[in-house]
Amino acid sequence: MLNKPENTYPLRMMWCEECTGVQIDYCVSGSEVYHPAYPYRSGITKELAEYQESMALSLVKKFNLDPKDLVIDIGSNDGTLLKGFKKGGVKILGIEPTNIAKIANANGIKTIQSFFDIKTSKKIKKEHGSASLIITTNTFAHMQSLGEFIIGAHHLLKDGGVFINETHYLLDVIKGGQFDTIYHEHLRTYSLTSLIKLFDQYDFTVTDVERGDRYGGNIRVYATKGKNKPVSPAVKKLLKLEEEFGLGKLKTFTNFSNRVKKARFEFMDFLYKTKRAEKSIVGNSCPARSSTLLNYYGVDKELLPYLAEQPTSLKLNMYLPGKHIPIVNNQRLIDEQPDFVVLLAWHYAQPIMEQLKARGLKSDFIIPLPDFRIVRNTKV
Repeated sequence: MLNKPENTYPLRMMWCEECTGVQIDYCVSGSEVYHPAYPYRSGITKELAEYQESMALSLVKKFNLDPKDLVIDIGSNDGTLLKGFKKGGVKILGIEPTNIAKIANANGIKTIQSFFDIKTSKKIKKEHGSASLIITTNTFAHMQSLGEFIIGAHHLLKDGGVFINETHYLLDVIKGGQFDTIYHEHLRTYSLTSLIKLFDQYDFTVTDVERGDRYGGNIRVYATKGKNKPVSPAVKKLLKLEEEFGLGKLKTFTNFSNRVKKARFEFMDFLYKTKRAEKSIVGNSCPARSSTLLNYYGVDKELLPYLAEQPTSLKLNMYLPGKHIPIVNNQRLIDEQPDFVVLLAWHYAQPIMEQLKARGLKSDFIIPLPDFRIVRNTKV
């Protein structure tokens, strides 16, 4: 696609004073963002695969699920999460719009290749029956037509069934200066306050919430089918924390904006100094968030010659949107031993540094966010 015109879209983060959630103000068509050849796979990231298996097994235990219970994962990707539920002995079904569904089916994880809507939910219910749990991890923030999705989930759940949504958490995004998590897949970044206001409009009760450290800080919200269900004390506790942090105040977001600008100046200053000193610096990993970071910072292939990805990545031999930095096999890092490696999947910084060092990498590491820092190889 290098010789074709490249589409660009506005990327503006808007904050709602009433519900405290944020969203971008321009939606790119889902069929364009999640095209059939979409290259992301959850199963190739070891830490994520382990996390999803333990999450699945813990939910089987939490809800006392048995072989009669059906668990549906919406946006199931290559079936990594459902693999954990299968291990836990429950019935499983995935919904995935991209060709990654074919990988899941080939691995024995029953997956329907489709976008999820009311029509799809009715078809699933007719063929597979009602679900005890519907889960979506890092997907609910991507939905354009929320009403369609929630009504579809409500139709598919049995009475008292639970919709579990795990996504980036607004408080952690703002606290950590994580502007790179704002991109066109992530239409919204939720606070607990905003999710309660959302589900209040439908026949659901937000009954529980948990925080985690995925994606640089995540929130897992449990919405039970039906009104006036018993609510965990954790919900009230987190609502209080959001209020104290200032998610309902404009100043909180102004401060966030200023911090983002400072991080850019520090990173670019270091990059130019490194180049002037004739030292080599390259990137490692090409998560979607790196597109926001590198395009906003203004980093092209003259400043960062390549981005290194795992040998199993579907992104190899492709290019970063906008800046066209080539994506190469990370064996090149070991072969070339650059002076510095920028960790663009900085939310996995520690395990990535340990793995690369174990493979013989002697480079020092740059962690761009939450605040710019250098980690010497000897300190890993």
